[in-house]
Amino acid sequence: MRTRFGLLIALVTILAVVLASCAPAPAPPAPAAPAATTAPAAPAATKAPEPTKASEPTKAAAAAPAATKAPEPTKAAAAAPAAPAKKDIRTIPRNKTAIFDIDGGRVLAPDQWNPYVPGNRRDHGYHQAILEPLFMLNYQTGKIEPWLAESMTPNATLDEWTMKLRKGVEWSDGKPFTADDVVFTYKMILDKPAELGGSGLKEWVKTVDKVDDQTVKFTLSKPNPRFLLDYFSVKIWGDSPIVPKHIWEGQDPLTFKFYDPAKGWPIGTGPYTLNSVSNTEFTYLRNDNWWGAKTGAKKLPEPEALIWTWAGPEESRAALMADGKLDSLMDVTAGALKAIQAKNKNVITWYDKEPFAWVPDPCSRTFEFNTTVKPWDDPEMRWAVNYCFDRPAIVKIAYEGTTLPSKHFFPAYPPLDRFVKLAEDAGQYKTYDLWTTDPAKSAKIFESKGYKKNAQGIYEKDGKPLQFTITTHEAFIEKQRIAQQMVEQLAKCGVSATHRNEAGSVWGDNLNFGKFETRMGWQMCGSVNEPWNSMDQLSTQWLKPVGERASRNGWRWSGPDAEAYSKLVAEIGTLPLGDPKIDGLFLKANELYLKNLPVIPITQAKKIIPFDTTYWTGWPTFKDQYIHPPTWWQHTHEILQHLKATGAK
Repeated sequence: MRTRFGLLIALVTILAVVLASCAPAPAPPAPAAPAATTAPAAPAATKAPEPTKASEPTKAAAAAPAATKAPEPTKAAAAAPAAPAKKDIRTIPRNKTAIFDIDGGRVLAPDQWNPYVPGNRRDHGYHQAILEPLFMLNYQTGKIEPWLAESMTPNATLDEWTMKLRKGVEWSDGKPFTADDVVFTYKMILDKPAELGGSGLKEWVKTVDKVDDQTVKFTLSKPNPRFLLDYFSVKIWGDSPIVPKHIWEGQDPLTFKFYDPAKGWPIGTGPYTLNSVSNTEFTYLRNDNWWGAKTGAKKLPEPEALIWTWAGPEESRAALMADGKLDSLMDVTAGALKAIQAKNKNVITWYDKEPFAWVPDPCSRTFEFNTTVKPWDDPEMRWAVNYCFDRPAIVKIAYEGTTLPSKHFFPAYPPLDRFVKLAEDAGQYKTYDLWTTDPAKSAKIFESKGYKKNAQGIYEKDGKPLQFTITTHEAFIEKQRIAQQMVEQLAKCGVSATHRNEAGSVWGDNLNFGKFETRMGWQMCGSVNEPWNSMDQLSTQWLKPVGERASRNGWRWSGPDAEAYSKLVAEIGTLPLGDPKIDGLFLKANELYLKNLPVIPITQAKKIIPFDTTYWTGWPTFKDQYIHPPTWWQHTHEILQHLKATGAK
């Protein structure tokens, strides 16, 4: 524990130095976002059920697997055409193929490869194997590491940033990757409607210009010390990808699919090219002419083929890994991990002992209201729901003890914990007792609003019971388990709640278009070492009417308090990292947030990410923490650089 604490302090110090070099403001910079806080308590030793036997993947020479049978896709998904394979993936042996679990479940539009179409997916291998980042933030070292770009530096007033691109980078069709592509991409984002992904840049960027083939200048409308960190560094999941001007020029970025197998589309700068697609499986082949290996900047990854596959429920995906047919598995429960390891001794995780998990993920788990829907437009009703929740019980049962209750919507990283401590010291959590479980307080609020319990013990008003549905993403067992516990806890408060899974794209769109009542989510993420980014998620500048797509504030929090909160957060956004004025502004904004509670912090997010070392070693672990472990993030490019074949047959 002491060793880990010392490491965290070291990481904080490292990012402080890095950020200081990017922002030459006199105020001291904020410290780094470390990979984890002190390890949580070990999970309860509950016996996990045996995983069901997954149906066999596509038969292949040397047992190179494909996807098992998944739940039937929707009609829209079934109608999407499957591409003819460029090469029979079965000719590549299993010991030269790395197989990954798809993070977000079934892909309803497998022929959609436009990364800017709202709601489109990229975590089925697209941004891990084809789309490369400009930079990436390494959570373990605290450094912003260059990839397609070499550097990005600001002027003294932080309102002009100059990006230097790496020489020799090529698209997979052999065309050079230059400043023309970067300028074209960001002008496309700036010039098109707000529906285009990455539209947050419009708040900051006045112009983007080519200086020469390797140099791009961004002129901002106001100073932004976080510009490199927030928009170009794979801080969380991925970044706005650069698209090839020679293909995209003249296309409508909202309708162009960027998919044509005959033309080799999609293309990227990454070391792999797309081979085949379906709703539940995507295959990729290594590009042996990849720029990284040609220039000597990187090494050619060892896997000759990559497969991203979705096998359905957790038990089916766990069975694949237990049988050696999956090398990287998306987040699973502790019980499922133990069942896998009982059958496959080669499976490892971030820690080799409890709690196993990488904690915390930068997106904490939150219960979220559509604040335009009655009665959830009333802050007191939202607080009544909060008093129903028993967070320690959720951690114990839903997480098997592998995480921690949340004190804020921030991830529990030391730089952000400091702000939570400020709020505690200021007495805000005495005035707004967020962490209290008290059904009696809930009852008092409900009854003050005219609700009375009926014969079934459910509150009702004007003959209508107090009931709502909690929606969850179909792929994430973690959030589903939380919602199940919430349904039970709300029942004890006299609230009739139900839980419904939705396909990932539907679930995401329902937030953005305001077509939900309540949901179990994680969309308050953004901050890792300073408070502005996550707080800005609730800003009223992002407000859209229900039915129009919102890029932020899908909860549509509005009103005088929301406006005051937004002004305070906007001022934080203009200050240099570590500016002492931020503390006071944060406290004022945080009090308005607590008073209104549009989203409720529930738990910190643990990630148990199993890796099978039968065929591949070099996966990130606490003992070899060259990068953080989520393989659905764009930094998977770095993981591919470290994979080494074991030679197993």
